[in-house]
Amino acid sequence: MQSDRFRRQRIVLIAGDIIVFVLVTVFGFSTHGTLGTAGLRILAIFVPFTLAWFAVGPLMGVYRFEIVQKPAWLWVPAWATLVAAPLAILLRAIILNVPILPLFVLIMGGVSAAGILIWRGLFYWFSVRRSQFNG
Repeated sequence: MQSDRFRRQRIVLIAGDIIVFVLVTVFGFSTHGTLGTAGLRILAIFVPFTLAWFAVGPLMGVYRFEIVQKPAWLWVPAWATLVAAPLAILLRAIILNVPILPLFVLIMGGVSAAGILIWRGLFYWFSVRRSQFNG
């Protein structure tokens, strides 16, 4: 049975994951020099990527207690991000009626996986590991 503490941690994880995808999306537009003129186009990648993440991530166990609690399992959310990327770009292509660029899939997947890996590592360090020291 999951504790209330882990339920609260799961909410923080979900919020953090979403923030990572916002930051990755903003980073992508800024590296192309189009952030100032992006407007609602930001949603054309953020929404599909977030939907793909929540379709793939839970199936791969990214919110399971056993995975969140062990640093050796940090690869799982990163891998889930790489699996979600093609689905996200497919959704984007359907929404915008544009072709799928394989390089975009690789870059979006890789940058998002790096962001999730950093976020989940920080989460582990500050919540799980710290609580082990404090009893």
